[in-house]
Amino acid sequence: MKRGLKTSAYGVASALFLSLVLSERAAPRNLGAALSLAAHDAAGDGSGFASSPVAGDGFQTGTGREMRALPSPVGFRESEGRGLLVKVWVNGAGPFTFALDTGAGASILSPRVAGAARVEVEAGGGRGIEIGGLSGASVAGGRKAFARSIAAGFRGNLLPVGGLVIVAPGLPGEVDGILDPTELLSPLGYVIDMPRGELRVFDPRSTPLRAGDTPPGGAVVRWLSDGSSRRPFVMLAEGRRALLDTGSGFGLAVNETAARSLGIIAEGGRERGATRDLAGGSIASRRVRPSTVSLGPLVLRGVPTDLLLRTEKGAPVLLGRDALRPFQLTFDPINRLIMLRP
Repeated sequence: MKRGLKTSAYGVASALFLSLVLSERAAPRNLGAALSLAAHDAAGDGSGFASSPVAGDGFQTGTGREMRALPSPVGFRESEGRGLLVKVWVNGAGPFTFALDTGAGASILSPRVAGAARVEVEAGGGRGIEIGGLSGASVAGGRKAFARSIAAGFRGNLLPVGGLVIVAPGLPGEVDGILDPTELLSPLGYVIDMPRGELRVFDPRSTPLRAGDTPPGGAVVRWLSDGSSRRPFVMLAEGRRALLDTGSGFGLAVNETAARSLGIIAEGGRERGATRDLAGGSIASRRVRPSTVSLGPLVLRGVPTDLLLRTEKGAPVLLGRDALRPFQLTFDPINRLIMLRP
């Protein structure tokens, strides 16, 4: 029997690919090597996703000798329990439904998508890529993938295929894959406009984000690293790092240790039930009293707050969709800055 997403894997706790352990340590391809872009029709799919077929400005590939058009804006819709959903074509096959997830650490294809799109998968024995979640559980079986092309919004809107792409089992049946924009678009920057439901791509080498670009009522903050991935962490004024995770349906999500350090009152609240990550681990959560946290000059008041139970030691603080929904989020991976604009 097919389970609902909230209890199966994805909706509340993100894809939870929060610890991608590469047993075979194959280095991801760079952007220049990945830009073998096939020609496809530019016809829309009639899905109702808001997207524009107008090409953006150009950017230079990693070789420095060729200009490519920036992808057009890509519309997404938020689905309770499934996340920010986009229509995706892989090697011209599709459309498939992917979730836009800044907290994934890799772009993930289901075996069904990989088969339908004839995606080349790295050969070799061993356990492959282990996928670990917040629960601390892990499961092997992922394989590094080499997609010739990935398009989003409409068939001809080709994205630069950079960073880590893997094929892995365990995705819920209602989601065909995960797009991690940091990994897929590297070194390009991107904007996730939550109020408008739109993903936009820009080249930070020509239009960089600057620390002084603070918008009214918003903030520009440093993009921090966890030392093992390119996922976007920020420093809360209260002294804890937090992962900006559009794949998570939580608000401010903390375990009991983080709750104490942030002064969050963890008593009472409403049980949200158990959520399974892709490694099969179970995470329980409880919606507690709203909190106030600060990102640089931006003070977030009344943030929906979730207490996570039975998570792995050292699990990160998350700022999920319930906290990020009012904002336009700009990510500049070259200058290591993130802007939150209300």
